[in-house]
Amino acid sequence: MSRKLFILAPVLAASTALPAFAGSVTPPPSDPVVMAPAPMPVVSSKDWTGAYVGGQLGYGNINTDDPDTEGDGALYGLRAGYDWDFGNWVAGTNLQYQGGEIELDNAAKLDGLLRLGGRAGYDAGNTLVYGTGGFAKAFTSDDAISPGDSNGYYVGLGLEQSVTENVSVGGEVNYNKFNDFDVSGMEADATTFDVFVNYRF
Repeated sequence: MSRKLFILAPVLAASTALPAFAGSVTPPPSDPVVMAPAPMPVVSSKDWTGAYVGGQLGYGNINTDDPDTEGDGALYGLRAGYDWDFGNWVAGTNLQYQGGEIELDNAAKLDGLLRLGGRAGYDAGNTLVYGTGGFAKAFTSDDAISPGDSNGYYVGLGLEQSVTENVSVGGEVNYNKFNDFDVSGMEADATTFDVFVNYRF
């Protein structure tokens, strides 16, 4: 073997072995694929600012300081008001009139309830949770006694849900107190439960 071949032999052996080793080289692991988080659902927010009118149906339970003079029955009526939306909070005014013929154990009859007051509550997008209160007036007709009408006050809680851009539905419970009847010393309280539909302008 010549001197040149002796020197080149290791080089040739290495060059022929490289392809065999090249196929067995493990490629470096690729970076893990990071999935983008799913977008948060967009909650539509209603602007409660504006006037509304509506109708309501309900039930009233009436008690007086005389346990023999009480009654309960259906109520129906109209409502109107105006709200201002301040972002997370809503405040407004409210007027309601409810008619009915609730017999008070044949002593008298409740003919209607008038409420004029305000409300304020939390704006949860399309849902409004609120407290309400203000002036109330009870209208009665005579039977065994003549109680006349009485001024008073009311406080309550309610929930209103927007179902379209202009229509909302809800429910309300109110405690009404009256102590200004013509009959001396007569007091009465009425708890009312109502469902309503409002058309908002």
